[in-house]
Amino acid sequence: MNWLRLLLALFFCGGVSAEPLRLTYPPPEAAGDERHSYYWELLEAALTANRDRFGDFEMHPYPLPMTFQRGVAEVETGKGLVNIVSRATNRDLETRLLPIRIPLDKGLLGARMFLVMPETQAKLERVRTLKELQEFTIGQNPAWTDVKILQSAGFNVVLSEGYSTLFAKLAAGRFDLFSRGIIEIESEWRNNRDERPGLSIEKRFLLHYPMPRYFFVPRTAEGARMAERIEDGLLRLRRSGEFDRRFKKWKQLVLKDLQLSGRIVFRLANPELGPETPLADKSWWDDLAAELGHPR
Repeated sequence: MNWLRLLLALFFCGGVSAEPLRLTYPPPEAAGDERHSYYWELLEAALTANRDRFGDFEMHPYPLPMTFQRGVAEVETGKGLVNIVSRATNRDLETRLLPIRIPLDKGLLGARMFLVMPETQAKLERVRTLKELQEFTIGQNPAWTDVKILQSAGFNVVLSEGYSTLFAKLAAGRFDLFSRGIIEIESEWRNNRDERPGLSIEKRFLLHYPMPRYFFVPRTAEGARMAERIEDGLLRLRRSGEFDRRFKKWKQLVLKDLQLSGRIVFRLANPELGPETPLADKSWWDDLAAELGHPR
């Protein structure tokens, strides 16, 4: 019976689990919403990388639509419909949920461009300074981390619930600029251009602020075990070079149709970052120096 004692020891000492890890994450917020696909593929790769240590796993999206706020609230309960989210961090999230502080997209989400309508693009041709840009209103969802960043930088932010409604309100002139991450703006423009003729990606400016996206799990004993495994898997991908290989391939794909070189860049502070943000480790960040055509 020595084999049985060994197996039990593995189960109770943090080794391979008898039950697979089960992860349920929020589905896309709208048809064609591709913003989170990369992160869930990265998570699957991380869990596969340490299956030998932690055992099997299952992961799937929740089958019904779910807002940003609902997803966070479900994870916070520890027994909700979803038990993991992938979000831009802020102080509130890091208090309510357990963050795994590995910047999944190396901070690219903090590089922002604008969706605009033609009349606004014409007016922007005369803009040269941050102060002049601040005269234009920016539409955002009140739950997004960007709101406090933009407001603290002096922008007039127009808030609107939901995701799809923001595109409609931009087209209707309810605000001037819809600030989007450079890793999501091109696909969003493609998905909305037919329904909203004239919608375009603004041509001259880029905002940049440090804004890492993390995985978040419940602040429970089970959440701590999930975090341990996910962090271990991501670090294994990093040591093997797989993390960077995936990142470079994805970055090339999402940026291939964007014109970044020569843009006027306004760098903003992020007051929502806590002291444990891994800013000192530059290998976790991409400053887009090559793409922008000038040093940071």
